[in-house]
Amino acid sequence: MMVDPTLAEMGKNLNEAMKILEDGRNASDPDADRRQFSRSSIPGPLQGDGQDVASILQLVQNLMHEDEEEDKPSHRRMQNVGEQGHMALLGHSLAAYISVLDRERLRKLITRIASDTTLWLCRLFRYESGSAYYHEDDREGLLKVCRLVINTRYEDYSTEGYTVLNSRQPVIYQSATCRPGLGQHLCSQLALPLSSLCTVPCNTMFGSQHQMDIALLDKLIREDVETGKLPLLLIANAGTPGAGHTDKLGRLKELCEQYGMWLHIEGVNLATLALWEVSSPVTAATRSDSMTLTLGPWLGLPAVPAVTLYRHEDPALSLAAGLTSSQPVEKLRALPLWLSLQYLGHDGIVEKIRHAVELSQQLLEKLKTLASIKTSDELDSEISFVDALTMVEDELNSPVVVFRFSQETSAESSGGSVEGYFAGEREVLDSLNRWLCERLAQLVPASGVDIVDLEDEGTCVRFTPLMTAAALGTQRSDVDLLVERLTELVPVLNCTLRLRLDFREEVYRHSALSYIEDLSWPGLGAVRYEPRVEELTDSKRKLEVEKINSELLVKLGDLDADLIFSTGLEFGPEKDCIFIGMATEDLDVAELVDTIAALGRDIEENGRLLENMTEVVRKGIQEAELQLQKDNQDKLMEEGVLRQIPLVGSVLNWFSPFQSTVKGRTFNLAAGSLDSTEPTYSMKAQTGGLASPETPTSSAKRLPGQRLFRREGAGGSDSHSETSSVGQAEDFSRERFPQPTTPSPVPDEAVSVVPESPETPQVPAEPEPTQENGEFGTQEEERQPDGQDAPVEETGR
Repeated sequence: MMVDPTLAEMGKNLNEAMKILEDGRNASDPDADRRQFSRSSIPGPLQGDGQDVASILQLVQNLMHEDEEEDKPSHRRMQNVGEQGHMALLGHSLAAYISVLDRERLRKLITRIASDTTLWLCRLFRYESGSAYYHEDDREGLLKVCRLVINTRYEDYSTEGYTVLNSRQPVIYQSATCRPGLGQHLCSQLALPLSSLCTVPCNTMFGSQHQMDIALLDKLIREDVETGKLPLLLIANAGTPGAGHTDKLGRLKELCEQYGMWLHIEGVNLATLALWEVSSPVTAATRSDSMTLTLGPWLGLPAVPAVTLYRHEDPALSLAAGLTSSQPVEKLRALPLWLSLQYLGHDGIVEKIRHAVELSQQLLEKLKTLASIKTSDELDSEISFVDALTMVEDELNSPVVVFRFSQETSAESSGGSVEGYFAGEREVLDSLNRWLCERLAQLVPASGVDIVDLEDEGTCVRFTPLMTAAALGTQRSDVDLLVERLTELVPVLNCTLRLRLDFREEVYRHSALSYIEDLSWPGLGAVRYEPRVEELTDSKRKLEVEKINSELLVKLGDLDADLIFSTGLEFGPEKDCIFIGMATEDLDVAELVDTIAALGRDIEENGRLLENMTEVVRKGIQEAELQLQKDNQDKLMEEGVLRQIPLVGSVLNWFSPFQSTVKGRTFNLAAGSLDSTEPTYSMKAQTGGLASPETPTSSAKRLPGQRLFRREGAGGSDSHSETSSVGQAEDFSRERFPQPTTPSPVPDEAVSVVPESPETPQVPAEPEPTQENGEFGTQEEERQPDGQDAPVEETGR
């Protein structure tokens, strides 16, 4: 068999390129790539002799991983590019190679590729007698279809242009659950006014709240016809972007036939048309006039185009609308799909879609057993969140699972309604569900869960394996792990939501604390410590609040606790406050709030003491300067002018010593006063004021291994009172953050006079030579004469 050497070299180079890009960094020198990238990150002039393929691919690999740091592993996962992905990538290379063939060979080849791919897709998705348009933007196929319908309904449009639309304004109908911005994009590209777009609300009384209200649609169409407008096209959903619900496609098709409208369908549920067993609502999509398929995410194929299948008998109008092209190169868009579909085969394609649907069903069955978790069926069937599970018959085989955490006591507390348990619970539940989705995405990245905001239900967690499983390689074990992590997080959410009220009440009991109402914070709540000084101006008070709370946040973060303290959301409205994260069942909210108040009070008092000390020192220095000036003047008056002259003063002092009466001074920081140094020199020891009393500490101690803010249990928690918890917080804060202390003087009780007993024999002192009137002799010194000081004995008591 002959092998084109160029094709063989292309396949070889592609395999080598994929190995370089997928192998990661160089194992021999992990920093080599980073250094090389640092040199190449700044673009410079092109090298004259060029670079080899390996160097260019290495540069591409460095650019792909430029944001990754070795010490901070990322939770993001790249798409799992398998062999079928290699075939899709090979298709782009082949398209460039085939485009250089001679025109006749190129025409035959692209005709075969386009016809084969279209035939396979129409058979696979049960769309008989259809044509295919391949496009990169998934909205482009619908845009071309709209142009086709306009050319069909307005016969003179090709010659008269937009002026023919003035006679009867076209109207495009879309569901309220369609992709955001889709209708506006169509009007912008078709040069139609926004009045040509009609958004049909969903059901409010009967049926799914994510399905188009057919009765209201019929009414809107009749009103437009009566006003002279032309109903042009209807966009329906086979799997809404949010919850994955399917419109009543059969009824919608009948309505479109009645008014001569074009029916276009899109949605993820169209993938189930490839299965043997398809639900009846999705089967009706095969009768539509056109539908858009996104095979890339469904099958895990990178960089493959989306496909719009349509039925129309006039090829001239299709060419005018841009659905077909006379340029052979544009038809090569189908080449990546042509290669990938052949590589997977019919069974491989069906197996991938079936696997994704089974993953959804597996998760749905497991979620039914979890309290406080409401699935899309419950969200759709009853907004009151009753415990009984009422399935929506049409959504049994939907590959999209949407679930939401709901407080388990809400129905009992508010008579069956989630609203009203406390003010703003809807917003709080939305923030908790947003946190839940982010945590699940981090803990189980292969699950591919994401956040979806539904108009009626709020923020939910969405699991769409059809869009993620093929790329991430999701398996049944990943679903089991997802449910396991969800089971662990639900009690934390329940405790946090229940303790939010207790936390708010405890904060209100402290005058120095302010409760911050931030419903978007997924945690226990937020608090701000307010200084108790009222005479501060607004600017100084703001600075004081910022300083105290920032220091308080640091101290709380250093505590041995399981809680997370932060400054809140990055772009949150509240500043200069402390946000507390998720809580657990054994959290002692009273101790937590008391500790925050105690630490804040310590920070405020220490700051005030420092400010007072600064003022005292400033005044003391001024007073000392005045006292020194006065002492110098007194010394000058006592000693005279002659003693101030250096040489004369020394001689005069030698002949006639002078005892100055000027006393020394010492500055007492604690009292803020100038004291005499005479007691210091007479007692040969410094004397101080009364020692500051020790800070009272709580007698209650935590058990070994018990962390802060955790209750000991039913028996041990009864012995704690509010005062003891405050004492515990103050004691712990001083142990954790020791304050500088001044050396305390010896108390008065430690110095005692011990008189001699009269019965104690006197020990004569050694004779001491004395000089009196020029005679030497001995004199016995009395040890304890009346009126003299008794010996002093220092005791350690």
